[in-house]
Amino acid sequence: MASQAQQAMLDKVKTQTGFIAALDQSGGSTPKALKLYGVDESAYNNDDEMFEMVHQMRTRIITSKAFSGERVLGAILFENTLDRDIEGMSSAHYLWQKKRVVPFLKVDKGLADEENGVQVMKPMPGLAALLAKAVAQDVFGTKMRSVVKLANHDGIKAVVKQQFEVGKDILAAGLVPIIEPEVDINSPEKAEAEALLKLEILAQLNMLEEGQEVMLKLTLPTENNFYKELVDHPRVLKVVALSGGYSRDEANAKLAENQGMIASFSRALTEGISVQQSEDEFEATLDEAIESIYQASKA
Repeated sequence: MASQAQQAMLDKVKTQTGFIAALDQSGGSTPKALKLYGVDESAYNNDDEMFEMVHQMRTRIITSKAFSGERVLGAILFENTLDRDIEGMSSAHYLWQKKRVVPFLKVDKGLADEENGVQVMKPMPGLAALLAKAVAQDVFGTKMRSVVKLANHDGIKAVVKQQFEVGKDILAAGLVPIIEPEVDINSPEKAEAEALLKLEILAQLNMLEEGQEVMLKLTLPTENNFYKELVDHPRVLKVVALSGGYSRDEANAKLAENQGMIASFSRALTEGISVQQSEDEFEATLDEAIESIYQASKA
């Protein structure tokens, strides 16, 4: 790894129990995240004000007593968050130095239009500069999302191929990529899509070089332990699960049935917290959420 800090982070990800908090809502998903937090669109006039408000929400979560490296392994940040401070420190440095939570950065620029039952990632022309910025701030890894809606082999092959091609650039920059080909939980062909997805991921993993390790972020599978082969693969550092629209209780119950997978929840993590809550109410709600997701990740 590129630094002492990143080596310590690697050891933590490999050896400690916990889950990854997905705090990376970006332009398109920020209004919805704020609304669930109790901040209506009428509360801000433009993107700058919107991003300031969502940073206040994330800061409240990250600085909470409940949020620490004892139960939270890592946190995925949006680039806008990476560029901001928390209590006078850069967000990534605050996470690691104050909380012992491993920082990851969302690097994709959103999804292309659906084709062959999938949405690949839009081009990322500024990726090299973004990765350099992440390395300079002791970020450990990255995350990028594609979406699979149907069991179309050509489409799924294209999604996985693109993810691993970009993943190799991320590895070359000294970071660990979280490869996220999400399968839509409402897909009428969810189980069939998962079978094709596993096949293509295994093919790409087997082409990685000795010493190269990636993480995978996958939708909770229809069949319990369906991804065990990926969990046990020597090129896979960790397999994390997205909540994908399930409630926290549903997501936790499904996660607990999949040995070796840990959570990387976004909306399911922040479910129930609100800007209107007192500090005591907020702390209690967040602590309960973190504890339930931690226990499901340990199962």
